[in-house]
Formats: sequence, structure tokens, C-alpha cells
Amino acid sequence: MMQALDVKHINPFLQSSISVIEMTTQSKLAVGKPVIAKLEFPNDTFILQVGVTGVLKGQVLLVMNDENAKQMASRMMMGMAVNELDEMACSALGELSNMIMGNAATLFSAQEIFMDITPPITMHGTNLRLQMDVQALKIPMLEGGEEKISIYLCVKKE
Repeated sequence: MMQALDVKHINPFLQSSISVIEMTTQSKLAVGKPVIAKLEFPNDTFILQVGVTGVLKGQVLLVMNDENAKQMASRMMMGMAVNELDEMACSALGELSNMIMGNAATLFSAQEIFMDITPPITMHGTNLRLQMDVQALKIPMLEGGEEKISIYLCVKKE
């Protein structure tokens, strides 16, 4: 298994995630303690997966439980009730991942680190298990002390 992303390359992902999520959902987020994590999700989980190519290569996962995903989609759609993760809710959350990763790519380009992103893939279910060739660094994003979304960085520098 290859080593995870270098520490100096984490901040653009975090800055982008915080600013985009706060702007689109009016949520005030704090960064939790990063940990090396397995990609095993036993509970009802919603995952947005975006590929990264270029100088940085790998996958970035935005992971949340079903209720948090519904709340986030509802906030993105100006408070419209979201009772299930249907096509519209998934589309809104997919757009959130595009905005986060596009913004991260812009932040990296200011450091002359160029990368492209792939369209997001959504996964939803119970007992999900993923495997990647890069170790996953999980960074929880907290709102009011409670984990709302976690970023899993499975990216390495080429």
C-alpha cells in the first residue's frame, strides 16, 4: 500500500471544504482530529467519490450518514424538505463535491500544483467497504461538536 498524501497538501482540501460547505449550507464547521482509517462503513452511509489526476493522484471521499446527507441537501436547496436521498438530493450533493474539489484544484494551482478532477460518483448503503492503493486519511468536519461530514483523502503526489 502506498503512503498517504503529504501533510503540506492537506490544507487546500480542508480550506475548500470548509468555505464551500459554509457558503452553500450556512453551516459553521470545525476540523476534527485526522486519523488513518479503513474504508469500511457499517451504518447507512452516503459517499461522494471524486477522482484526482495530475500531480496529485487518487480519490477523495466525502462521507456522511444518511440524516446528515439529507440535512445538507435540504440546506443547499434553500430549506426544501428532503425526506429521502432521491435523484434531486443526490444531484445537489454531487454539485457540492464538484464545488469543493474545483475550489481545491484552484487553491493547489496557486501553489503550482496542477490537478484535474473526475465527475463525482455517489454511493449509498449499509456495510459499504472500499479498497484503494493509497492509505486513507480521515478528517472529520464538526458542527457543534458533532461529526457532520468526513473527508477521506486517498491521494498521493506523483
